[in-house]
Amino acid sequence: MNATATAAAVATAGAAAPETRTVPAAGTATATVTASLALRTKLTPTAPVLRAATAALWRPDGLRERYVRYLTAMHRLVRASVPLLLRAAERCAAEPDDPAARRLAAYCLRHAEEERDHDAWLLDDLAAAGAGPAAVPHPIVVELAGAQYYRIEHEHPVALLGYIAVLEGNAPGPRLADRLAEVTGLPAGAFRTLREHAELDGGHLDDLYRVFDALAPSPARQTAVAVSALHTANLLTRLFLSLAEDNGGHP
Repeated sequence: MNATATAAAVATAGAAAPETRTVPAAGTATATVTASLALRTKLTPTAPVLRAATAALWRPDGLRERYVRYLTAMHRLVRASVPLLLRAAERCAAEPDDPAARRLAAYCLRHAEEERDHDAWLLDDLAAAGAGPAAVPHPIVVELAGAQYYRIEHEHPVALLGYIAVLEGNAPGPRLADRLAEVTGLPAGAFRTLREHAELDGGHLDDLYRVFDALAPSPARQTAVAVSALHTANLLTRLFLSLAEDNGGHP
C-alpha cells in the first residue's frame, strides 16, 4: 500500500520515542514490548487460517481460472490503496496540534507514492492472461476497503495501519509467480504484480512497523490498529476462500 514526502518528513516520522512497556521475561530480566511487537503477537493466531485459505486458492486443479479471478479481485482492492492513504493523510491534517498525526500523514503520503499505479500492473496482468477487469467488485473487496473508509472517517486514520500490516504481511512468496506460471501455462507477463510485491512488501512492512512505534500510540490507538488488523485478516481469509470455490468466486 503512500502525495510525496521528503527525506525530512521521513526523519520526522521517526523522531518520537515509541511507547513501550516492560514485561517479565525468563529469569529476572525484563523484555520491552513495542506497539509493533504487540500487534504482531495479536496477529499470530490468524496466520495458520490465512495460510490454509491461500493454499486452497493456489491448489493446482482449475488454477488458471482461479488465478484470473484472483487478479480481478485484487485489481478492485488495490485501486483503493492510494485513495485510502490520501484520505487518511487529509484526516491527519485536521489535527494540526497532534505531532503523531503529522508523522502519520507523512507516512501515508509517502506510501501512497510507493503504491501508485499498482492497479495498472494488475490490468496489465489481466490483459496478458486474456481477461479484463471485473464489472462489479467482489462483495468482500467492498467490505475490506469500505471498513477502512469508515475507520478513517469515524474512528482515527491510524487504524489504516492495521489494514496495511495484514496486506503487506501476506505478500506472495518469491517463487509463487514461477510456480503459478508453470501450472497455469499463462505467459510471464501475467505475473508482474506477484513478482513485484514479493520483492517490495517485506520492506514496506518493516517500514510500517517502524512508523507505528515512532508514533508512540496510546493504548486506545493501539487497540484501534489491532481491531482493524484482525478484521482485515478475517475478511482476507474469507476472500481467498471465496475465490478458491468453483462457483466463480462470489459468495
